[in-house]
Amino acid sequence: MTQNITLNNGVEIPRIGFGVFQSAPEKTADAVETAIGAGYRHIDTAATYGNEREVGEGIRRAGIDRDDVFIETKIWVSDYGYSQTLHAFAKSATKLGVDVIDLLLLHQPMPQHFDRTIDAYRALEQLLAEGRVRAIGVSNFMPHHLDALAARTTVVPAVNQIELHPYFSQPDVQAADAARDILTQAWSPIGGITVYRDLGENRKSVLGDDTIAAIASSHGKSPAQVMLRWHIQQGRSAIPKSTNPDRIAENFAVFDFELTTDEVGRIDALDMGMRGGPDPDEINPLSWDLHIDEH
Repeated sequence: MTQNITLNNGVEIPRIGFGVFQSAPEKTADAVETAIGAGYRHIDTAATYGNEREVGEGIRRAGIDRDDVFIETKIWVSDYGYSQTLHAFAKSATKLGVDVIDLLLLHQPMPQHFDRTIDAYRALEQLLAEGRVRAIGVSNFMPHHLDALAARTTVVPAVNQIELHPYFSQPDVQAADAARDILTQAWSPIGGITVYRDLGENRKSVLGDDTIAAIASSHGKSPAQVMLRWHIQQGRSAIPKSTNPDRIAENFAVFDFELTTDEVGRIDALDMGMRGGPDPDEINPLSWDLHIDEH
């Protein structure tokens, strides 16, 4: 299995990306530099993470050619709208220190104000046409959001980044993506988001799941490595995150073993259909009122 996937517009993206969600700015540059040293060639950030500048710094510190690293970031809802999104691209590109962003996503569907979402996506289409981004996509879009987007835009998203781990695998969203030749990309791929309050004292973590632990033991791998391998064997991209150098390296070492069909099926069967993160339809992103700084 190669370490890259070809998107629907012919651009190649590494299967495993390095995530920096909730990484403190003062730790991000070191973590990105460490990740590139460990072999990662795909870095995922977002305007809301507040660390795009440090991502760019880490890439430069690593001494890697710009063409050899795939940079992905996301536009926040407070910058939706045609001209606003064009400006948001400029803000992100400046912070990252690049002229071209490899993959630019809309961070939320914002169904309560979908006209602004459409205008934002049309701005992404313009950036793509001008060569200022190499691919465009969405994040946290459910099938009905994808339908609504397709009805009013031209370019099919290359990627849909969603919460996806063994306890919440969103098969309906995966099927909707596949039907449109959209790559499903997993955030929280090893279940870091999972907090199942409904389970009370029996609250479970994916990393502590007995089934995954048994499969990991049989391969001499960690539970996190087994889950990441599960993602890539099913054709997804995955974005694990850590600032711990050992964990960073461990999460990338998933190309030297293979899960059996039975093992993949056992992991699939763990799906609880229970979201750990926010429901894109139930939370109005405008209520978050997050301002993205200019510099």
